[in-house]
Amino acid sequence: MSTATLTVDLGAIVANWRALDALSEGETAAAVKADAYGLGADRVARALARAGARTFFVAVAEEGAALRDALGPGPAIYVLSGHMPGDADMLGDLGLVPVINSLDQMVRQVESLPGRPFALQLDTGMNRLGMEPSEWGAVRDIALAQDPQLIISHLACADMPDHAMNAQQLRRFMEMTEGADCPLSLANTGGILLDPAYHFDLTRPGIGLYGGLPHVDARPVVSLEIPVIQCRDVKPGETVGYANTWTAKRPSRIATLAAGYADGLFRALGSRAQVHAEDHALPVVGRVSMDLIGVDVTDLGFDPKTVEILGRHQSVDSLANAAGTIGYEVLTSLGARYTRRYLGG
Repeated sequence: MSTATLTVDLGAIVANWRALDALSEGETAAAVKADAYGLGADRVARALARAGARTFFVAVAEEGAALRDALGPGPAIYVLSGHMPGDADMLGDLGLVPVINSLDQMVRQVESLPGRPFALQLDTGMNRLGMEPSEWGAVRDIALAQDPQLIISHLACADMPDHAMNAQQLRRFMEMTEGADCPLSLANTGGILLDPAYHFDLTRPGIGLYGGLPHVDARPVVSLEIPVIQCRDVKPGETVGYANTWTAKRPSRIATLAAGYADGLFRALGSRAQVHAEDHALPVVGRVSMDLIGVDVTDLGFDPKTVEILGRHQSVDSLANAAGTIGYEVLTSLGARYTRRYLGG
């Protein structure tokens, strides 16, 4: 088989959720948007629901519909993009809870789904989604009179504990929600780890569930084994890959792997990346191409059948550093061609 195998440890995801739940002051939800950060929202959410998670967050209504199909009735599913045009039937029929971000969305909700559950998002300084203080001041009394299920905001710098933005957003959130008689939510993974003052009634971990920073104590969740298609000898002065970016300085043995940037292994990785065979680190040589990657196995002493690019030797954040990006992007880019294997949960 020439396709790589992506193994997702559902038991590790559950363990990470339980660890963050133990740190949280109130209820602990789960962010499963973007197909659970690329790992399969149906399998991930069912495992978390069996472990006790009762509240989930997705990005758009279509993700919510797929998640409702996977989970059935019962768990609360919040849609972070709110109530967009054309969403009313999906939201109403499937019991999805839109997180209202603006006056326009509030009007759309009240007119098309009167009396149905909704949440509110406030912008406390990130300038991304949610009602700004001036808009909130104009509609606050009307919005609160509609009995929102939840009021949330989102931290911009929670993965930097000493950043002044964290305390600034906390103060603004407390000011904007003072006197509100409904549950409140501010903390993502980083917010949970900051301080209990950020926890309020509901925390919303995402990346920490999937083994990524800033949850340094998270259990690893993914491993990726790539088959070797072919090995060849390369003489000094010969090159490997597109644009001749790597030249052999010694007699070399080069393995060609069955994966590339079409599988989410970024072209930017290049020579900064490495893979592992057993406990041996092997450098990537030449450019990552669409379907293939070259690796120098000269010092390994044998031709491996497979190599590991994610797993116990290399985390998603380490691979992300080599590509000049973040672990979130590595996870959500893992391609559709992988054979997926799920453990535990």
